[in-house]
Order: sequence, then C-alpha cells, then structure tokens
Amino acid sequence: MSEFLHRDCPACGSSESRSEVRAGKAAETMSLDALRPFWAGLFKEKCFFSYHRCVACGQLYNPVFFTPGQLGELYARMAPNMDAVGDAAIVATQQGYFARAAANGGLSGGYLEIGPDVGHIVRSAAQHGGFDRFWLFEPNVAIHDQLRASAGGKPALLSTGMDDLSPVLDGSVGLAVMVHVLDHLLDPLAMLAQIRAKLRPGGTLMIVTHDESSLLRHVMGKRWPPFCLQHPELYNPATMKALLGRAGFADVTVEGSRNVFPLDFLVRQAAWAAGVRIRRVPLPPVPVGLKLGNILTLAKVPAQAAARSPMLEAAE
Repeated sequence: MSEFLHRDCPACGSSESRSEVRAGKAAETMSLDALRPFWAGLFKEKCFFSYHRCVACGQLYNPVFFTPGQLGELYARMAPNMDAVGDAAIVATQQGYFARAAANGGLSGGYLEIGPDVGHIVRSAAQHGGFDRFWLFEPNVAIHDQLRASAGGKPALLSTGMDDLSPVLDGSVGLAVMVHVLDHLLDPLAMLAQIRAKLRPGGTLMIVTHDESSLLRHVMGKRWPPFCLQHPELYNPATMKALLGRAGFADVTVEGSRNVFPLDFLVRQAAWAAGVRIRRVPLPPVPVGLKLGNILTLAKVPAQAAARSPMLEAAE
C-alpha cells in the first residue's frame, strides 16, 4: 500500500481526472526517503508528483501527494522562501502587492495574513492602512519577533498554525492576504471558506499564485519551476475564479502580477531550470520588474451582511 495520500480534486471533489504532466522521476513511484533530496532546490532531473486535470472543473492537481505529517517534517527542513533573491527585491515586489490591494479598498478593521514570512506586506499595511488589529499565521517561530515588529506596535496575534483560523473574530477583517500559499495547501477550498467567514461584508481577499496557463509554463514544459514537490495543485485564472466562487466570494478579478528580481538571480535561475547549475553570474544585481507567469487575484465578500458562504450553508 502506498505511503502517500490519495485524494480527489481539491476544488470540486470529483474523482475523475486525466493525466497531464509527468516528471522523468514520478514521485508517486518513489519512497519518502528517496524523495527527501529532491524536496528543495532545482535539479537537473525534475522530480514531482504527476499532475492531473480534473474532468469536472479543470483544476490541475496531484491525485497522489504527501500526507500532512510528511509535509510537516519536510517543511521543517526547508530554507526561508526566496532566501536567495535579496531583501530589496522582495520588499519592492511585496510593496507592489499591497499597493494593488489598497487600490481595491478594505484597509480598515482587522488585517489577516497566512504565511507572512518576515512581514513586508504587514509593514506596508501598518504604515498605510487603518487596521486596528493584525492576525498573522506563520509557522516559523524564529521570525515571530521580526514579524511582530512589522505591525508597528498595533495589537498583533501570531500563530504557528496554518489551517485553523478560529482565533480570528468572524466578520472582523477588512483585508486578508495569501502570497504563494494557496497552491501549497491540501484543502484550499476549506481555507477559503474559513477566510470568508472572517472577512467583514465588503472585505477584500488578495491571493498571489503561479499561473499554470502562462506562456512561460508552456515554453518550459516539465522544467517549469512550479512543477515541484511543494505544489499539490496549481491554478489558472479560470480555476481560481471557480474556486473562489464555490467559497462564496464575489467580484473576482485575476491579473498578471509584477515581480522584482535582481538581474543576476534571473539568469542563474533560468540556467538552473534548464539543467545548468551555475553559482555566479558576471552581471550586476540590477532590479528588474517582470510579469513571469504569476497571477494576483482580488475577491470581495458580498456587501450584504446576511450573505454566507455556500460551503457553510451546506454544512448546516
């Protein structure tokens, strides 16, 4: 019997799917111990769980994936996200994310972020928003002091959990944020339903994910970096809108997101993705802003106070 999790579509629950992307080393044919060296970094030989397309809703996902316990162990060994990019580029990228969310409103009440890392967006929210409380869910305890400081002295509740938002007051949040988090979750629909319950009527949810329908994905094929062991599902604008609709959100907009990278980092990552591992590039770390296959999604909770998530209504 397989040691991994076997699951139906995480977006709609259908068990019907067709195979779409299979690695040279298909993770489902290997053992957990054999997969550990492939968990982090880019390798000449790609290794990931095979991606299937749901026949019912079109979601791209892994029918076979790590169990929650296996994921907890693997993530505990993982380096910080974007660690090699450089702080200035990360700050510029995430300030751009906040600016886009701010243009959509919802800058009062509570602020909720899942996976905020050291808090670049939190800092922008504290400086430029009118939030009265920060709810921050970050598993890395080592950066909690830095994250708390990003809130600028505002009341901040920090939690190491990532899947239980019960400490957050229902209907209290004006802006909720997830940057490259949703495509790491085993049950994204349940998380979105939780977030919707925490948002006030008219509140905003901002999500940043990879776009599996992007030109870059089709050009790179199996070597596209988001095809990896950390992503149990991947989204495109259509599947993102459908998922948010099922969770009860309205006014969903999906657009290409701008990321800032040092030039030398971009060249190095492109070489690694092509199977050429180089550590130094004779180019300056000039910041470059590009739209490279990521999407930014904004969604609203309907303004009617009585509106409820279809998932919550079905459960009652």
